[in-house]
Amino acid sequence: MTAALQNYRARMRRVLDHIDRHLDGDLDLDSLSGVAAFSKFHFHRQFTATFGLSVHRYVQLARMKRASHQLAYDDALDVTEIAMEAGYDAPDAFARAFRQRFGQSPSSFRKSPDWEPWLAAFGPLEDARSKLMQTTFTKDDVTIRDVPTTEVAIMEHRGSPATLPATIQRFIAWRKAAGLHPSAHPTFTVWRSERRPAQPADYSIDLCVGTDRPIVASGEDIKAGEIPGGRCAVLRVVGYTDNLEPAALFLYREWLPASGEEARDFPIYCRRLSFFPDVPEHETVAELFLPLK
Repeated sequence: MTAALQNYRARMRRVLDHIDRHLDGDLDLDSLSGVAAFSKFHFHRQFTATFGLSVHRYVQLARMKRASHQLAYDDALDVTEIAMEAGYDAPDAFARAFRQRFGQSPSSFRKSPDWEPWLAAFGPLEDARSKLMQTTFTKDDVTIRDVPTTEVAIMEHRGSPATLPATIQRFIAWRKAAGLHPSAHPTFTVWRSERRPAQPADYSIDLCVGTDRPIVASGEDIKAGEIPGGRCAVLRVVGYTDNLEPAALFLYREWLPASGEEARDFPIYCRRLSFFPDVPEHETVAELFLPLK
């Protein structure tokens, strides 16, 4: 890749970072072209050619994604507050746009989200980000740590990845009710299957929260378990941590064969250190752990 192309892509990435950081601000063409240091007369065409979405469409989707997360996972915000933060002057305008995009009203989505149309609606946003947001890892990004055994409460997800958001929603509601806040109780995901198994029904992961308290299920299927201690290869991922498959593949395909290490008999897992929308998506942080002998 030429230096000129690298510079061009860096300027476009700067625009996406700025949008994520200022979803409540003025994100018009003039301001965003200034962030990229491109001519405002050509910027909108450059943006569309690069990402496959117009600037206006990209900003709309980014704001609506945050709004949908707030509806599903944050009961403290009412619909009017969420609508205003999404850039709508009135709740009814927000409700119309939300229903048109997801087939549900905001209040209905909050009570019982239909995740399949939600995933489809944000496909173009994820495709746009993946064009420039792929991270290249090197062996220097991997450290080897001795980690302690962690007792955890586990909610299993078994079945199609399309239903995972509903499991995550139940998991968050349960840990809130149990008083297991992420600031004091670490959050882990343990992958028991491939991200895209041949049969979607074979998809399998564990959602875990670190705690040594007695487990109270409160109507949910929660069980006690542990993440075993020992040596692990650790890869830190910053930004857009919804899809950690590229990082996991780097560990398996490149780092492990070249390292001389052998994997231990426990699945690869991650610890999530920050969450969207508590922080902008490009500031979310996760660490992948590959257990070693």
